[in-house]
Amino acid sequence: MAKGSSVAADLVEFLNASPTAFHAVDEAKKRLRSAGYEQVSEREDWSLEAGKKYFFTRNHSTIVAFAIGKKYVAGNGFHIIGAHTDSPCLKLKPVSKVLKGGYLEVGVQAYGGGLWHTWFDRDLTIAGRMIIREGKDSGVSYSHQLVRIGEPIMRIPTLAIHLDRGTDGFKVNTQSHLLPVLATSVKLYRVAQHGYFLPTSSLNPTQLKFGKCVFNVEWTKEVPHYCKMLHVGRKYPHGTYDGFPVAELNKVVSENGPVESGSSVDGKNANEISTADNQKHHSLLLQLLAAEVGCKPDDICDFELQACDTQPSIIAGAAKEFIFSGRLDNLCMSFCSLQALIDATSSESSLEDETGVRMVALFDHEEVGSNSAQGAGSPAMLDALSRITSFFFSDVKVLEKAIQKSFLISADMAHALHPNYMDKHEDNHQPKLHGGLVIKHNANQRYATNSITSFIFREIAIKHNLPVQDFVVRNDMPCGSTIGPILASGTGIRTVDVGAPQLSMHSIREMCAVDDVKHSYEHFKAFFQEFSHLDSKIVVDI
Repeated sequence: MAKGSSVAADLVEFLNASPTAFHAVDEAKKRLRSAGYEQVSEREDWSLEAGKKYFFTRNHSTIVAFAIGKKYVAGNGFHIIGAHTDSPCLKLKPVSKVLKGGYLEVGVQAYGGGLWHTWFDRDLTIAGRMIIREGKDSGVSYSHQLVRIGEPIMRIPTLAIHLDRGTDGFKVNTQSHLLPVLATSVKLYRVAQHGYFLPTSSLNPTQLKFGKCVFNVEWTKEVPHYCKMLHVGRKYPHGTYDGFPVAELNKVVSENGPVESGSSVDGKNANEISTADNQKHHSLLLQLLAAEVGCKPDDICDFELQACDTQPSIIAGAAKEFIFSGRLDNLCMSFCSLQALIDATSSESSLEDETGVRMVALFDHEEVGSNSAQGAGSPAMLDALSRITSFFFSDVKVLEKAIQKSFLISADMAHALHPNYMDKHEDNHQPKLHGGLVIKHNANQRYATNSITSFIFREIAIKHNLPVQDFVVRNDMPCGSTIGPILASGTGIRTVDVGAPQLSMHSIREMCAVDDVKHSYEHFKAFFQEFSHLDSKIVVDI
């Protein structure tokens, strides 16, 4: 396999392991540990050593990794690549239980600026993190656990064109149109009342699997094509709990109300009921989540979950030149920067002559402004610089000197020229797929690039024969932004804004080029290996 294809294949593996920011950080942790990086905690004192490699996480959705050069002394610079772990998505509401028209729906809120029409008619599942209550001999404790239901359990169906005549195109109301359908009341009602479960294609099934729940069943001729419960045990990977599903499904029905249209529960019409007073989420959903992590539904204390596409990321196209995937913005840049750091610090001699600190910072919440405890607007990165510097020398003024010697690459995906909308790009600035990393410029400081920082980045490309492109938004269009200006203004570090070109940004399914993954990885790796030497030749502010 060609080197470019190998890097791209590794990216695809990273993408498929990272349906959420929490999973992306978890995957990054695994790769860093395998490469010899040691985890440190922000809650404890750090014990650092020149020539060693470390990382820490914040909220398990932001991760900062760094390798200290063997010739590092306090006051030397930090060579940083910053990216973000989050992407536009649909996040479950604190009260997600919705019942309308006999359907069990899941209430979600739109996170970021997604192309929400692309979420319709997709096979969706749920992933994220949960807080689990665990009983131990010493008492109760609470653990943070990641969860991902592997199979499709939800869908947002499009309204048929026959019911939407005379409208001016398809317009999404994010409050009323974006609710995924989880199940129907009629199916749960039939199970609870009559003991029958889902239709099966097997002629004489002995077991029925629903998620990670396994039910023992027997065939019955009373109702064709249905299974009848023989045993009400629920089997988990590590054991069995009795009492499910009949008792639990009766609970589901009592919460959601009878099937018949117009029937009432507590004096309310069933079609008007969105939540029960004592239940925030559908019991069926909680059962699936509990089965996935191996706990009881009542042990789920809270969660942060989101809807996810189940279609895997792939290398595709007639010439196998593209990557089709969700979350390329910005897990592509997160992966390339992380892998570049790992490979630029992999050998015993890689830090031998390094005088600075090589760092990657992957932040959460870029898509919503970065203003959180774990976003780029937080002091997370500056805290890291301060703690590293002060460990080797306690004078706070040394950090100020180190910042002026530092350099930041803000890496966030860029807009490639679209063949069907070519007028959306400025004539002289049309980044193309396979054309290498894009340097982003904006006179109004929506990007942090200036002539010095773009020269440094371009000089590295020239030395390694890597392609590079430029982007400026049209004057008659608004310009997006990145973590670049936030970190540059918050820390005072010289910054260049760059990104690999892609199409369909913020769609549930995006695309980029295999070659640009390779170019990005190689460019970032060269930056880590050569910045110290190059920066020593640049004279400014003297």
